[in-house]
Amino acid sequence: MTAAAPAAPAAPPTPLPRNGLLVVQPQRRRHCAGCRRGPLPMVVVEDDGPRCLDCADLGHLVFLARGDTALTRRSREESGLSAVVVRFNRRRGRYERQGVLVEEAGLARAEARCLADAEARRRRRVRDARRRAEQDVRFTAAFAAEILRLLPGCPEDRARAIAAHASLRGSGRVGRSAAGRALSERAVVSAVVASVRHLETPYDRLLMGGVPRREARRRIAAEVERILREWGWEAGLGPAGG
Repeated sequence: MTAAAPAAPAAPPTPLPRNGLLVVQPQRRRHCAGCRRGPLPMVVVEDDGPRCLDCADLGHLVFLARGDTALTRRSREESGLSAVVVRFNRRRGRYERQGVLVEEAGLARAEARCLADAEARRRRRVRDARRRAEQDVRFTAAFAAEILRLLPGCPEDRARAIAAHASLRGSGRVGRSAAGRALSERAVVSAVVASVRHLETPYDRLLMGGVPRREARRRIAAEVERILREWGWEAGLGPAGG
């Protein structure tokens, strides 16, 4: 019987950022090292243990959840004392902002400022969204044109669909990477390979059947390469199908 391969060591978590005052929303039950109260919804991490907000002299601050960038920025501007609230995301292995603690009077002044120019900011958001949409349309068209240049046999509607999928803003796909935005050959072909892999081969069924990803790619590599050659691609993709 073949011994199982040892598991890869877990990546170390992203260290807690140290810019300014920080407050942590703990994932486990924590009690204050000073007054012993708890469990605490928020703690300040100090050398001798966690402290509640009162013991850390932050108890008079109010919590403003993330979501409104302008209100958050202005609340911190209007507060003589503020702190960033973070929580550890186990899946991503990093601390993420949850909001800020600010002075109540500072929050009130910030809300008044936001109400005063709410319409102007709304119009600016509409203009920015329109500009981004126009940029996305131009970029998707350029990505599709590059697909057709590299693989002239690829159907035009398929090239447009691949480009739209790969270049979706905020998706994290290859089209939004630095190489994708530069329309590098590798990024463009990678987007085509991914599409062919899922739509023209049994790759998804292999994964659902429990076949490891690398092995599944190896099994369908020849079929992926055959289709790309039909579309005019001459370079090889390697043993794993790109």
